[in-house]
Amino acid sequence: MSFSNVNVTGDGFSLSGFTGHNFSIVFSSDLWQHAIVFTTLYTITTVIVEIVLGTAIALVLERLTASRGWMMALLLLPWAIITVISAQLWSYVYNGVYGVLTAIISPLNGGHDINVLGSSFSATAAMAVADIWKTTPFVAIITLAGLVMLPGDIVEAARIDGASAWTIFWRVRLPLLRPTLSIAVLFRILQAFGLFDLPYVLTGGGPGDSTESLALLGWKVMFNDLKFGAGAAVAASTAGIVLIACLVFLKVFRSQVGSEETA
Repeated sequence: MSFSNVNVTGDGFSLSGFTGHNFSIVFSSDLWQHAIVFTTLYTITTVIVEIVLGTAIALVLERLTASRGWMMALLLLPWAIITVISAQLWSYVYNGVYGVLTAIISPLNGGHDINVLGSSFSATAAMAVADIWKTTPFVAIITLAGLVMLPGDIVEAARIDGASAWTIFWRVRLPLLRPTLSIAVLFRILQAFGLFDLPYVLTGGGPGDSTESLALLGWKVMFNDLKFGAGAAVAASTAGIVLIACLVFLKVFRSQVGSEETA
């Protein structure tokens, strides 16, 4: 569809010819350029925060014994909630009139309501917080599995040699965790770059188009504007970008692991 002329009729649509016109329209669009910048920066920011927080939570869980099962069950609750439901819950928190956040901040602001979703920066930050709250448990569980599988003799040898806890983590455990963390990063890149539910429910892509992701842009072009060819081009370009990013990440990761094994 992205490489075809799409003709919409009362009976549906038909495809004809072979053309790159859809992609030329998309790539020259300011909306697409803004969406790709926003989606890329959003993905990088949220994935980094989730990896750091998820690793920290996994380290805490690793030290627990009897209560680890209960803590893991509680930790998985945010991740188990459907994203649309989670976004709706956060919309109640951020609501500028009766939201929980407004009730907390309003007295500190002289009784004035706070419209968190009313500006570009705060709306993006609010959306990122909701995303991090939901998906950090996923990273934590994967990282915890990697920590449990680490060979204990190497860590014990480093401890006997007098290495501090920070040195052991940074120089011994973290390098051994790279394969596990790479899996978490890849999954999160795939999920974050396909961001749709959160902006659709929380902001609708606004204010203006400041929080409009590539997935939301493709949906609007295809189903609101009924430009099926251009919408398919947005979707195809998004898939291509994600594929290239994942291949580059895997190549860099493999080269690092190879150099470490050689050393």
